[in-house]
Amino acid sequence: MPNTKKQVLLSNRLDALKPSLTLALTAKAAELRSEGRPIISFGAGEPDFDTPTSIKQAGIEAIQSGHTRYTPVGGTASLKTAVINYLQKDRGLTYAPNQIVVSSGAKHSLANLFLALLNPGDEVIIPAPYWVSYPDQVLLAGGNPIIAPTNAEFKLTPDTLEATLTPQSKLLILNSPSNPTGAVYTRDELLALAPIIEAHNLLVISDEIYSQLRYDGIDYTSPAQLSDYLYENTIVVDGVSKAYAMTGWRIGFLAGDAAIAKAVTTIQSQMTSNPCTPAQYASEFALSIPVDPEHVRLFEGRRNRLVAGLNAIPGLSCPNPAGAFYVFPSIAAVLNQPNTPGGPIKDSLDFCDRLLAQQDVVCIPGDAFGASDSIRLSYALSDDAIETGLSRIKVFMEDLV
Repeated sequence: MPNTKKQVLLSNRLDALKPSLTLALTAKAAELRSEGRPIISFGAGEPDFDTPTSIKQAGIEAIQSGHTRYTPVGGTASLKTAVINYLQKDRGLTYAPNQIVVSSGAKHSLANLFLALLNPGDEVIIPAPYWVSYPDQVLLAGGNPIIAPTNAEFKLTPDTLEATLTPQSKLLILNSPSNPTGAVYTRDELLALAPIIEAHNLLVISDEIYSQLRYDGIDYTSPAQLSDYLYENTIVVDGVSKAYAMTGWRIGFLAGDAAIAKAVTTIQSQMTSNPCTPAQYASEFALSIPVDPEHVRLFEGRRNRLVAGLNAIPGLSCPNPAGAFYVFPSIAAVLNQPNTPGGPIKDSLDFCDRLLAQQDVVCIPGDAFGASDSIRLSYALSDDAIETGLSRIKVFMEDLV
């Protein structure tokens, strides 16, 4: 009798991998809307503005001019020049073309870096709350994500960094402004971390994808600006997705040590080859123009409205973020309360499930970011949607406190 049992074909590396909860909930919101539910979604990780017309036109002209074939793996020479000029003008950082790699989004740049830098057992220090994909990308590359707690302002302190390090520590991820918290490291805060980074010979991956979205006149500092050591040992990751409302164009880039850039290019050559050619030309144009100040002003106004509205709801406590387009309020006051209708709320997943079921509001559970007592709300949606969402959250919370 032949063996009819089906062979399991999947790799065991998937055992520790989780689907992106942010993308899953965004898809769920779209599905519920298609069913006629009046969903208000605070889940979006992308601007609600359209790509500026001039950038779209640059992409159209690229296609019409025949720029539809392969380019060099790490990006066109002209786009690399645009990246170099952008980083020099915006952050005072000087790079050569062989230090730049353009990829299919900043997420792709990060994945390439982990593959290029990590050996089995290498530790990557990830401050929490963290962007959802950092730990899983590290695991996929064979590394060991080490989660480091942050202070009340969601920032890594020197004492915590020192206490977290081991002889296996190789990389530190810094994300400023942060997804999910919107926290922005000041120059002094980064300077306080610098001696520890150098003493332990750490490499730094500085995720700066939200660097253009800052409020209250706050300055921006990249770790690569602080010293010769940090310039040589920091890989800056950035892109056009957030600041230029180009999420679907899928163009990100990294800048750093030439040997690392060469290794990333080699990996990319076997994975995807070059990023989308017309999108490269549109991005080249985008980096040559300022970020629309009206978009930044609108985001700042929405942040103010959302933070004030959340803090006016009993049971919620929301810090005021300095950048990105997210708020990260605490729901700790309503967790595990015995008299909660329907039973105690266990964690942020439970909270968000009930909020969606009862009020048609989508928020992202903080569990996805390593913080089970908080939730993430994006303010990349209209003022009317924010007000409607706040009113529904208020109704939901009235039964909990």
